Amino acid sequence: MLDIPLPPDDSLLLDAYSRAVTAAVERAGPAVVHVAVRGARGAGTGSGVIVSPDGLVLTNAHVVAGAQAVQVTAAEGRPFAARLLGEDPDTDLALLRAESAGALPVASLGDSAALRPGQLAVAIGNPLGFSSTVTAGVISALGRSLPRGPGPRGGRPIEDLVQTDAALNPGNSGGALVDSAGRVIGINTAIIAGAQGLCFAVASNTAQLVLGQLVRFGRVRRAALGLTGQREAVPRRFARAHGLAQESGVLVAAVQPGGPAAKAGIEAGDLLLAFGGQAVTGVDALLRWLTGERVGEDAEALLLRRGDLRRLRVVPAERG
Repeated sequence: MLDIPLPPDDSLLLDAYSRAVTAAVERAGPAVVHVAVRGARGAGTGSGVIVSPDGLVLTNAHVVAGAQAVQVTAAEGRPFAARLLGEDPDTDLALLRAESAGALPVASLGDSAALRPGQLAVAIGNPLGFSSTVTAGVISALGRSLPRGPGPRGGRPIEDLVQTDAALNPGNSGGALVDSAGRVIGINTAIIAGAQGLCFAVASNTAQLVLGQLVRFGRVRRAALGLTGQREAVPRRFARAHGLAQESGVLVAAVQPGGPAAKAGIEAGDLLLAFGGQAVTGVDALLRWLTGERVGEDAEALLLRRGDLRRLRVVPAERG
């Protein structure tokens, strides 16, 4: 029997998948922090992602809800006091500032619009208090909407979610979902209890939009159409028939009675393509268009309904 010596470097034994996961964790892992919260109802924990070297940390709004004191702990163990700069319950995102005297490691936000189902997804966080835990899987679906539980905003779903089968557990909330390059493609936010591999993260493009608003204003002012939807491909036969180069739009799942979309004549099953002359390729693009400046602004909606191209006038209202 031949005695073949093992290579001195274990990295030579890693397959391509393992190398991709370890490389992604090496890039993004140092920027994922543990978030500890103390409030009137007791203590809680979650995760967060450092997005600027001066200590800006993205996390979930539900992680810091009711917080009276917040502490973040870096991956290597350094604790920092943190303060809440703003939160946006509609996207379940919040922004903290860690009080650090020096620069902190940063994770970069990727482009969630470029994601494809089946590609690698790596979740990094602190589930059940186990720090710097890594799980891996794939992107299962894009543009998901998820109903929320009871509360003042309980009837309003969280939209533009990335679905993944990378395992998440309590404490992962607010942590990073990253691609093979270590770019943050989502902020982990929810699981479906009792299900296998049904986990969700707020898409990074939505996080980037909310981040900018929270830095500037401490809140997010939005226009609203009164509908829910998800990203859907434009059927090729309709694209050819109408000369459309756009590959995707927003498929309307439900329309709120009496809302701006209902008043404009938009119906469930419509495929939204553009508003005000701007292409709507997914829920993230629609959310970017629905800024506070759109409130009360008359705009043309371009949509496909049962293969017919239609143009409707819609006036967004302020989102309450």
